[in-house]
Amino acid sequence: MTSEPGSTGPHPLAPGLQERLLVHLQHWARPRHSHWDPLALLAVRAELAALLAPLGSFEEHRFGAGSAAGCNLILRLPGRQAHLPPLLVGAHYDGPLHSPGADDNATGLAALVELARHWALDPPRRPVWLVAFDQEELGLLGSLALAAQLRASGQDLALMVSLEMLGYTSSQQRYPLAAMRHLYGERGDFLALVANFRALPRLPALARRLERHVPTKVLPVPQAGRSLPQVRRSDHSPFWDQGYAAVLATDTSFLRNPHYHQPSDTIDTLDLPFLTAVTTGLAQALSAL
Repeated sequence: MTSEPGSTGPHPLAPGLQERLLVHLQHWARPRHSHWDPLALLAVRAELAALLAPLGSFEEHRFGAGSAAGCNLILRLPGRQAHLPPLLVGAHYDGPLHSPGADDNATGLAALVELARHWALDPPRRPVWLVAFDQEELGLLGSLALAAQLRASGQDLALMVSLEMLGYTSSQQRYPLAAMRHLYGERGDFLALVANFRALPRLPALARRLERHVPTKVLPVPQAGRSLPQVRRSDHSPFWDQGYAAVLATDTSFLRNPHYHQPSDTIDTLDLPFLTAVTTGLAQALSAL
């Protein structure tokens, strides 16, 4: 099922965005679990570094030891107003066990790279850090390490945005609470923004700008989502726990996509126009933050 995004003029990432996203997916939708496919994970890391490093200030952030060791890739780009606290946008590049992980999370990774390309040429209002997180599938290890390091150093962030599964639509949608169906509807054709209370001041404008391109629903959650554990299963939750404003942008993952963590999570199951609209909307919405 394909949603029809609204139009506000030429897309900032056009032309050829959908084709570029597909090329990224073809590169990265392959088994790449750190324990069972370590060589594939290293190959994806090298490809990402080759794409991101030429765009700006680039860092390999290594963490952990032994089987828990990993490497986050961080690209820091300047904003038009350099004094503002940065925006951090992240997506994990490791994959699930025994799955090509097309939606989880090659879609988020493809969007991240296209946002990096766009902002390197057309800087957003504030500085932006783009992070490819490692070891998400082993327990959010990369985001846990970075969030703790940033908090320990006193680093301020305007907002953290986790891009987690952005490419699947369906005629049906499941919810963690049955009552949510009456509020959000039956169809799985929207982008969900799941935010902690610290992020609430930015949520209306963010959703409004995204809505110009893709149907968007918002879900504020109290207490860092601890009473609703289904919304904590991505790289935003360590930032919630460290007291940062953070938002999960998602197609709702396992609540919509039946191929979650399955060998069937392949490119042919994805809605590429939806992913394209989401990426375009994120570029516009986050640029003005």
